[in-house]
Amino acid sequence: MFDTKIAVLLRNDLAQWQGLNVTAFLAGAIMGGAPELLGDLYADADGVKYLAMFRQPVLVFEGDSAVLAAAHQRALQRGLTVAVYTEDLFATGNDADNRAAVRAVKTADLNLVGLALHAPKNAVDKVLKGAMLHR
Repeated sequence: MFDTKIAVLLRNDLAQWQGLNVTAFLAGAIMGGAPELLGDLYADADGVKYLAMFRQPVLVFEGDSAVLAAAHQRALQRGLTVAVYTEDLFATGNDADNRAAVRAVKTADLNLVGLALHAPKNAVDKVLKGAMLHR
């Protein structure tokens, strides 16, 4: 149905609240980078309006830190733009500090707890090799 895929990859040792928080932040990043993914506004039978959501599914995967690092590297090698969430961001409290925390670490040294991407299906599948659907 869709020729692209939206995927979030989480490190498999996160506490439930952390995984949910990381997923929310990364999904927001995908929307910010690809606003064309936004569907139409919703409304119920009484005419109450609700915010629009992605117009295609968001698949959530999990893997250990090695799977996450490999996926990150494969995405960068393919020239794909990804959203990242590092462990350091759990200690920050705002967007400016989040960006500074990522900026302070070299690419190879990022302690990733999550990443997200939107790309053609086959590219996403190759990037996520070794990851499993989140349970």
